[in-house]
Amino acid sequence: MKKTILSLALTTVFGLTAFANPIDGEKKEVKTDQSKIVWKAYKVGGSHTGTIALQSGSLEFDSETLVGGEFVVDMTTITNTDMTGEYKGKLEGHLKSDDFFSTSANPTAKLVFTKVEQNEGNIYDVTGDLTIKGITKSIRFDLSIDGNKATARLKVDRTKFDITYKSGIIGTAKDKLIYDEFDLVVDLQM
Repeated sequence: MKKTILSLALTTVFGLTAFANPIDGEKKEVKTDQSKIVWKAYKVGGSHTGTIALQSGSLEFDSETLVGGEFVVDMTTITNTDMTGEYKGKLEGHLKSDDFFSTSANPTAKLVFTKVEQNEGNIYDVTGDLTIKGITKSIRFDLSIDGNKATARLKVDRTKFDITYKSGIIGTAKDKLIYDEFDLVVDLQM
């Protein structure tokens, strides 16, 4: 009888301990040197493209289901890929200036998933907190996972992050207008 009571007591204690401390999901670190972030910004009569380096990142899974993620982008690495020479350098310097991303004062941007819902198959509807220039706003996008690769396309309204240079909201002449939204195409390798 004493053995049975002791066994029940131990089972209860260890059972409650396991319940109080559930096993966390698996965190998969992103291979930053193999991942890529491409930006594309639009203006009247054209567009520009470039890249930004991922500083760190991870996706969190519960079994095979995505449940979270967190990423830091090195904004000082923003480059232009559709121009060469002097104009390429001028554009990159301007993007790093206070007119745009203020990279000397804000060297990183951050995205933290706050809600993840699985759609069909391995496609997820993700809501996250995006921080650019110290300003955090909610953003929503689809993320697809195929094996050790994840891809997403985000549309970002730069004016929400106090980036209003030649924005339509401040009365810029239409032929000088830079559209408020820009795209980020993200390919992650885990």
